[in-house]
Amino acid sequence: MQINLTGHHIDVTEALKAYVDTKFERLARHFDHVINAHVILSVEKLSKKAEATMNVNGNKLFADSVHEDMYAAIDTLIDKLDRQILRHKEKKSSHRPTAAGIAKSTSEPE
Repeated sequence: MQINLTGHHIDVTEALKAYVDTKFERLARHFDHVINAHVILSVEKLSKKAEATMNVNGNKLFADSVHEDMYAAIDTLIDKLDRQILRHKEKKSSHRPTAAGIAKSTSEPE
C-alpha cells in the first residue's frame, strides 16, 4: 500500500510518519486490496485534524477526525477507516450462490 502523507500548517516529522505507517498496517491486515491512501494532517487554531482518502477496488473511502491531540485524531481516523473497510469487505463478498453451486445442487438426487 502506498501512503502519501502531507501536512497543512504542520511539519510532518519522522515520528508522525512512523505512527501513521504503523496504524495503517492494521488496516492492511483486514483488507489487503488497498491501492493507495492519501493522508492530510492539519492544524486549525487549537484543533488538530486528520483526514484520509483511500482507493480500494472499485471504491473510494474517506474519513476525517478532529481532536486536540494529533495522535488521538489519527487513532480515531484509523478506527473510522477500519469500520468502512470491514463494511466494504462484507458488501464485496456476495451472498448469492455461484453458478457452480447452483448446478451442483440441481444435479444431486433428492
